[in-house]
Amino acid sequence: MKFPKTYSLKDIAAIINCSYVGDDNFPVDGMNEIHVVEAGDIVFVDHPKYYDKALNSAATIVLINKEVTCPDGKALLISNDPFRDFNKLTSYFKPFQASNFSISDSAIIGKDTVIQPNCFIGHNVSIGKNCIIHANVSIYDDCVIGDDVVINAGTVIGGNAFYYKTRPEGFDQLLSGGRVIIENNVHIGAACTIDKGVTGDTTIGEGTKLDNQIQVGHDTIIGKKCLIASQTGIAGCCVIEDEVTIWGQVGTNSGIKIGKKAVILGQTGVTKSVEGYKTYFGTPIEESRVKLKELALLRRLPALLEQFKIK
Repeated sequence: MKFPKTYSLKDIAAIINCSYVGDDNFPVDGMNEIHVVEAGDIVFVDHPKYYDKALNSAATIVLINKEVTCPDGKALLISNDPFRDFNKLTSYFKPFQASNFSISDSAIIGKDTVIQPNCFIGHNVSIGKNCIIHANVSIYDDCVIGDDVVINAGTVIGGNAFYYKTRPEGFDQLLSGGRVIIENNVHIGAACTIDKGVTGDTTIGEGTKLDNQIQVGHDTIIGKKCLIASQTGIAGCCVIEDEVTIWGQVGTNSGIKIGKKAVILGQTGVTKSVEGYKTYFGTPIEESRVKLKELALLRRLPALLEQFKIK
């Protein structure tokens, strides 16, 4: 998430009331999660296990819960609770804004787009031309919808990420300040849920088709001309490359990559990243021809045990 202007390190420290290491005027352009940070961004870290990863990332400002040696060319924000203060910054730069209208005055709706009854279109949403948004669809603030997109009834675009920190008193949610971007000629089925990025974008690529009842997690990138069947659950921060086919009731771990033109057969658990141009099946996931051979051998196991008198 980029800020509306460049702020100084001193300005940001004042917003979250913390100390800092670095020049008062050190430039701060935005904030992001570690997998998408770039120079000028703030990244947060609150566990020693991940200090090195954060300090050596592309981010040039590290929000951290311990004063450590600051790498050259970087600055530190010292906080006793970086998770809390990252949320403070999200609330400051992307505050929740209530809407009194079903379609916000700031929404932009393209030519010949049809919006059916009982839809909610949030602030700063952009919808292209020749789209059909069916009844009871909710599109949260800042989402971007391309041309010739069809979204079927009951779908929610831009909900908050499922991202929590365990506290003694319960769970503390990491606030989401990102967007969903849906490119041209995407079709989305009924009762789907596509979560916005925590600080970046969840993206559905051009020409992709989603069946009913599909969940897409925060910051996931789905490529062009993918085909995804019903009841699939895609976790956060996944990358699904172009022309992937995913059949029904597939689930994925977070942070995995599915290579171009891969086929994932139904009820597979995508527990790890997989290469493109192959077909996969099973949990844990394997190439389908390997997994099906294993299943065929397992079916022979009782007869083999009987043959060799193994009890």
